[in-house]
Amino acid sequence: MQDKIMKFLAYEGKISVICIDSTELVQKAKDTHDLSPVATAAFGRMITATAIMANEMKNEKDKITVQIKGNGALQMMVATANNFPKIKGYVANPVVDLPLNEDGKLDVSKAVGNGYINVIKDIGLKEPYVGICPLVSGEIAEDFAEYFAKSEQKNTAVALGVLVDKDGVKSAGGYIITPMPDATNEEISQVEQAIFKAGAISKMLDNNLSLQEIAKKITGDENIKLIEENITPIYECDCSKEYMAEALATLDKIELKSMIEEDGKAELTCHFCNKKYHFTKEELEEIANEQT
Repeated sequence: MQDKIMKFLAYEGKISVICIDSTELVQKAKDTHDLSPVATAAFGRMITATAIMANEMKNEKDKITVQIKGNGALQMMVATANNFPKIKGYVANPVVDLPLNEDGKLDVSKAVGNGYINVIKDIGLKEPYVGICPLVSGEIAEDFAEYFAKSEQKNTAVALGVLVDKDGVKSAGGYIITPMPDATNEEISQVEQAIFKAGAISKMLDNNLSLQEIAKKITGDENIKLIEENITPIYECDCSKEYMAEALATLDKIELKSMIEEDGKAELTCHFCNKKYHFTKEELEEIANEQT
């Protein structure tokens, strides 16, 4: 089934709800980087949240980059996306393998460790917006909620989940709930109770609940209003040989000359998709000649 993002309003427009099914997105990321189960769970949660944030940007040329840097075994995760949203990313240490935590679940918190979440939004201004926030748990969802509260002054409920088995990603998804300024304490309390009763997002998706059913369940509002659908996030890299040639052109002249004389060729690998690009001696000489 195709991934999708759907947007709703609950309690007569006073609560914003964005839900995402990102199962295919996370599976593609897992396959691309040959991620271990715990790396799949951590990176999958991160790119799920990034997809929602990317789609919230206004223009096609807008870009968002999210970095999670921790002192755990994963070291660093990076995801970048446009508002389509088309996403790519990588994990510094994709093969991390840790024992399950005391609840018998993948130990994402330990794999991430203590550190920071950085969000860079390039939205056409002179300087990009940069938000940085310490990680509160390494569980990813709580860390994004803290980021929204501290850097964007938005109180949100964030849920992200990835269910992995021996065959791959069974389900992945998430939701972000944001009360509008006119939401009452009673309505916010009803949503909090509904979230508690609903359980894990990955379980709800695994039980084949639709995003609309999930939205009703997590808000407690049966009359939830759909405001946008047919948004399909995809995991896709936009690298090319031309882009890699531009990267080679930025090398120091001496370094490029030594590459030509000693190796007579070059191989560059894209961080985001692991695709390899080969350059012959002649191609390297052409790049060197074009350097000013």
